[in-house]
Amino acid sequence: MPEPLVDTLALIGIGLIGSSIARVAKREGLARHIVVQTRRPETLARAEDLGLGDRYTTDPAEAVRNADLVIACVPVGASEQVAGAIGPALKPGAVVSDVGSTKASVIAQVAPHLPDSIHFVPAHPIAGTEHSGPDAGFADLFRNRWCIVTPPPGTDADAVDLVRRFWEACGADTEVMTPEHHDMVLAITSHVPHLIAYNIVGTAAHLEQVTESEVMKYSAGGFRDFTRIAASDPTMWRDVFLHNREAVLEMLARFSEDLSALQRAIRYGDGDALFDLFTKTRAIRRGIIEAGQETEAPDFGRTPGAGKPADAGE
Repeated sequence: MPEPLVDTLALIGIGLIGSSIARVAKREGLARHIVVQTRRPETLARAEDLGLGDRYTTDPAEAVRNADLVIACVPVGASEQVAGAIGPALKPGAVVSDVGSTKASVIAQVAPHLPDSIHFVPAHPIAGTEHSGPDAGFADLFRNRWCIVTPPPGTDADAVDLVRRFWEACGADTEVMTPEHHDMVLAITSHVPHLIAYNIVGTAAHLEQVTESEVMKYSAGGFRDFTRIAASDPTMWRDVFLHNREAVLEMLARFSEDLSALQRAIRYGDGDALFDLFTKTRAIRRGIIEAGQETEAPDFGRTPGAGKPADAGE
């Protein structure tokens, strides 16, 4: 086994992403010691039962005291609280990262609480499922997925390289972006689709003429996929929308304009416009498959082991 990338890795939060990091880090020998921290004793006890770390604590400051790499695996709305708790306990030269789905907001929350001797390298692994908790994680969650690294200007190059190498050792492909560009890209590729899924499932639930049993019984593939996405962690996604507000609202405005054009095409029987749109969107789907981010399996994301995990938790 190759030399570990770091001596001590501290994971703040041990849900789906944190537990998956712990599993792959252990399997690949990425750290000599893994410290697991979470605020709920029962969750911590479950993480210990699963053997996810070498040391366990509910105290974030204790968790990071001797850590070389700290990864905060918490909802983005908790970032400032975590940074305030760990900042004074970090050793000089430590690298702090995260896994949040928004980046500019996380940097604004975290950076003021970290000493000048600490290197902050935010990151976002674009991977997940609709499940949560330490039992939901698995070591191959990040395989062939993208992890976007968003260092603020002036970040130490060696620290950025460490975070990139860590995620690549977890099986991910990495890309470096500015935090603002990341937030705009994720608004259209992830955040707005999730918002649409939450909304359409909510609309179905409120239709008085459709009973709950009919929604369940007659769910076609499209609606069923929406329900999978809409089953994602409510706390995480509440924070995503609140902390990427501007980018999400801009993409929603563009979506609304395109939806209005689609409504006009249907209203006036413009079959050519509909056909052209559906042809373009079909080509995008094929491009995603060719890029290795999806398979053509019809039960992808629903049957365990059928392709890669669904991106319902990003």
